[in-house]
Amino acid sequence: KQWYQRRVAITAGNSNNKYRWVLPGARDYGKSIHEEGCTAEGGKWVSFESYLEVLEKVDTEEACNEVAAQNEVSQVVWRPLRSDSEEDKCIVKAPRPFCGRAATTRNNHLGNALANPLYSTRFNLRLPHFPSGDTKRCVLRVRYNITTADYDSKNTFADSNGDASPVTNDPTVNILGEGDELQLTLAINTAQFGRTFQDRSHIFKVLPRTEAMAGKVLHNLNVRGQRGNIVQNFPAVEYDFVPDELKMATGDLVHVQWAGYNTNPPNRAGQGTDATDRNNFVQMSGDLDTSYPQQFNNSDLWSNVESLTAPDASPKDMAVSLASSGYYCGYEAHSTCPAEQSLTGNQREALQGQLNNANASYRGHVLRVKGAGNYFYLCTRNNAFTNRSQKGSIIVQDPDL
Repeated sequence: KQWYQRRVAITAGNSNNKYRWVLPGARDYGKSIHEEGCTAEGGKWVSFESYLEVLEKVDTEEACNEVAAQNEVSQVVWRPLRSDSEEDKCIVKAPRPFCGRAATTRNNHLGNALANPLYSTRFNLRLPHFPSGDTKRCVLRVRYNITTADYDSKNTFADSNGDASPVTNDPTVNILGEGDELQLTLAINTAQFGRTFQDRSHIFKVLPRTEAMAGKVLHNLNVRGQRGNIVQNFPAVEYDFVPDELKMATGDLVHVQWAGYNTNPPNRAGQGTDATDRNNFVQMSGDLDTSYPQQFNNSDLWSNVESLTAPDASPKDMAVSLASSGYYCGYEAHSTCPAEQSLTGNQREALQGQLNNANASYRGHVLRVKGAGNYFYLCTRNNAFTNRSQKGSIIVQDPDL
C-alpha cells in the first residue's frame, strides 16, 4: 500500500499521466516501456493526459476554469493532451486511484467481513462526474489479488520464472533436517502464487442528472447475490439488498434499481420460474422481524418521497411500480407511464404473484426523501422464511439534528 501511494504521489498534482515512446512518425509508437530505452533508440518520451472526457465545446481557458470551479469530484485543467503538442484543451482528469486496506474475511469466502458490527464486504464507489452532461458507458473491472510471503513479492519479477523461481510445484521437503529424514510433499501450484483471481468486467451507463437532482447526494440501492441456496451459491451469496441498511439525510436522493437475468443455472433453490431472477420493493408492516407487507393506505413511506424521474407520479404510482418490478409503470397513467401499462388501464395479463411475467431488470425511480423516519422493506418473492431474508431498511435523519 505505501509503495503504491508513493507511486501515485510522484505524479504532478492529480495528473496520473501515462508515458509512451513516440517515433519520428505521425502516430508511430515504439515498444520500450522506460525513458532510457526510448531515448537510446531515437524516440521521444511523451506524456499523455489521463482523462475522463475532453470538453470540446469549452474553447477558452476562462470557460474551462468556470467548469473547474463547479466540479467537486474531478480536477478540470486547461492544457495540451500530450506533452509534444501546444494545443490546449479543457480536460476532465480521471480521479486519483484510491488505495486502502480491504476488509478481512474468512479465507476463500466472499461473504461477511470480520468487523463489529458484522457487514457484507463492499466498496462504496463515488461515481465519476462528467461535466458535458452526456450519457457515458463505463466499464467496471473487479479483481482480487492473492499474495504469499514465501518470497519477496516487491523484488521478484518475471525473470524469476523457470529455474530461477523461488518456489516449485508440489515440493517434497524434509522437516527433520540434516541427519534425519521425514519427507512431506506440499500442495503448491506456482501458477497460483501471487496472481489475480476472479477477473470480472461489467458495463453500465451513467446518465445525466436532471436539473432537480443537481447538487444533491444520490445513493444507489440495488440487489446483490444470485438464485440458489447458501450451499449452491458458495462462495457467493443469496439475494440481498445492498446496502441493506441505508443511512441518509432528509433531502437526499436514492435510486432504487436492480439488474437480473433469466439464464441462471437450472434446478437451484428459489421461488417462481426456474433459473430466473425477480425482485421487488414493498414497505413492511413492521420492523425487520416481520414478514408481511404494509398496505398502501397505512404506509408512511410513499407520502414522504417524490420521484425525480417521474415528477408527476403519485405516491400510489411509485408504490405500484416498485412492487411490480415495473410490470405496471404506475397505478394510473402519467407522463412516463402509458395508460395500457398502468395497473388501472392494463390490457395485458395480470401480474403473476411471484413476478414471473415481470422483467428481470428494473430501472426504478430516483426518489427524494422528504421526511425523517425508519422505513423497512422486503422483496415478496425471495424473502423465504428460514431459507433467505431479503429485507432492508432506510434510516433517514434530519441533518440539523
